[in-house]
Amino acid sequence: MSSTAHTIRDYNKPPVIETVLSIQFAPIQGLSIPHIGLYWAKIRQSYPHAEIRPPLGQTKEEFTSRTRKRADLGVEMVTEPSLRCWFTHSDMNQLIQIQKDRFIYNWKKAKEAETYPRYERIKERCLSEWEHFLAFLHEEGFSKPEVNQCEVTYVNHIEYEQGWKTFGELNKIIAPWSGGYSGTFLPAPESVGMNISYVLRNNEGRLYISMEPVIRANDAKEVLQLTLTARGGPLSSTTEDIFHWLDLGREWVVEGFTDFTTAAFHERWGRTK
Repeated sequence: MSSTAHTIRDYNKPPVIETVLSIQFAPIQGLSIPHIGLYWAKIRQSYPHAEIRPPLGQTKEEFTSRTRKRADLGVEMVTEPSLRCWFTHSDMNQLIQIQKDRFIYNWKKAKEAETYPRYERIKERCLSEWEHFLAFLHEEGFSKPEVNQCEVTYVNHIEYEQGWKTFGELNKIIAPWSGGYSGTFLPAPESVGMNISYVLRNNEGRLYISMEPVIRANDAKEVLQLTLTARGGPLSSTTEDIFHWLDLGREWVVEGFTDFTTAAFHERWGRTK
């Protein structure tokens, strides 16, 4: 697996409002709702808020002549309800998600004045919580998870009236968007959605970029949401290889974000490298 051979671009005021580090593994047989409750008891002092959500399906990036997109893994027959548990930090800006085949750590911007804590700090917290989760599994007699996929996601909110006003000016933000037409009939677009995927070098995974207008939950304000997700498989299930891949995924997300957006907005976001 390749490693970062250059300095990753950086911003003083990035528009990121959420960062997600996800580790997917083969379903842990026997890990049930009571076990997840025991795990919560260990972290409850820091993560006192719990919610139940539907589980996420397993996905795996495949690279064959017939398969160009991610492949959904087979459906598992279960004898008990499958679920995903959210455990939210008392500061409301950190989230751990657990299901029988996935561990996820999120940072989410909780307050308007809150600044992005940087990837290195998020990674450090994720690593600490992952090691605590592994220790819990060991205490309960479970084998170490067989990791088959990792994900890094950055969610960015680009506000209107901040250097642009309508989708007719999308070329001011999105570098590949020309904003031009072959004729004069069509007006400026009312709304725009976009989904693009790129293959990482050496087939180490894929980068997915999606763009859509959304209503932001905390202030009901419409913003342009730009989401970048890197997904691929680590060389092994060791913590070193898992977090090496997460570093690779972060590189592709940040560098992809930079290539996909314009120099004018890089200046707005305080690009330093």
